[in-house]
Amino acid sequence: MLKDAIPLDQIRRALVIKLRHHGDVLLSSPVLSVLKSHAPHAEIDALVYAETAEMLSLHPALAQLHVIDRNWKKLGALQYLSAEWRLLKALRDRHYDLIVHLTDHPRGAWITYMCNARWAVTRRIGGRGRWWRKAFSHTYPTPANARRHTVEQHLDALRRIGIQPTPQERRLVLVPGHAAEARVTTLLTEAGLNGRPFIHIHPASRWFFKCWDSHRMAHLINRLQAGGHTVVLTAAPDTTERKMIDEIQSKTRTPAVSFAGQLSLKELAALTARARLFIGVDSAPMHIAAAMNTPVVALFGPSGDKEWGPWDGPLGSSHRIVTSLAHPCRPCGMDGCAGSKISDCLASLPLEPVWHAVQELLAQ
Repeated sequence: MLKDAIPLDQIRRALVIKLRHHGDVLLSSPVLSVLKSHAPHAEIDALVYAETAEMLSLHPALAQLHVIDRNWKKLGALQYLSAEWRLLKALRDRHYDLIVHLTDHPRGAWITYMCNARWAVTRRIGGRGRWWRKAFSHTYPTPANARRHTVEQHLDALRRIGIQPTPQERRLVLVPGHAAEARVTTLLTEAGLNGRPFIHIHPASRWFFKCWDSHRMAHLINRLQAGGHTVVLTAAPDTTERKMIDEIQSKTRTPAVSFAGQLSLKELAALTARARLFIGVDSAPMHIAAAMNTPVVALFGPSGDKEWGPWDGPLGSSHRIVTSLAHPCRPCGMDGCAGSKISDCLASLPLEPVWHAVQELLAQ
């Protein structure tokens, strides 16, 4: 037993801080669930960047969702400071007993310090100043000799304070909401797909060195369509991503249904929840598909699949990860080979192992 475990009956309010990208924030959702499960009397809040709020909003364990808008800096010095002060005041007025800081972001640590919670926990990081050490009552190490999934790394913060999550509690949670469900129903009905099975493909990532070759993706779509499957394509409302969709569509024998640039993150979740299968790369939409319990075929190149692969819990097997066996250098974590923005481990990844993974999941 931990000698410094936190008495859960003394936690009235807790704050979870996750200041990262969309997928990272979604992977923190089990922390909210576990906290609420083990301290059902407590109010659980979260602090995220405004653009990632949809990843946690409507979470059943969430009491309040606080946001940092990175556009505050464009308002001018006075308005920026005013916005920051309002946020800090709102957080301090909640009188948190526990703060869980899930990154090494100095801003989150500074907020923790200013909120003066009785207990605060974060990952153990060397080289930090005295104020950082004073901000946290508990720190936890990360394994130096093993690759650990990000979900489990997040939950290690709770293990450090005496909370042991069960396998069932470690699931991702994402709630699309009624408005998103209704919009997706309308789009599918207009496309003649409402109630019909389809395969959802999201080929792009905000980092294009994580993406597969458009030519091979088009060949995969051709095979799926030849087998009688309907394919639905999505992409972010980004010029480069939509250009990638156009390039893929130009290489297919029959254009796939495309909702590229038309969906919010909640709507993307509502769509992929209805798909028979999701195919994509290391990206937020891949994590969203896993959260919606849709089987996933994920193509990984330079990023670590052990840390960032589709998560369905420690006992799950409803996903397939496809990587190159000819590149012992992966996962290197680089933005393309030698920083070239092109990852050879993905550029040369053949169609057959991807097709095999798709067939495996379709057969289940």
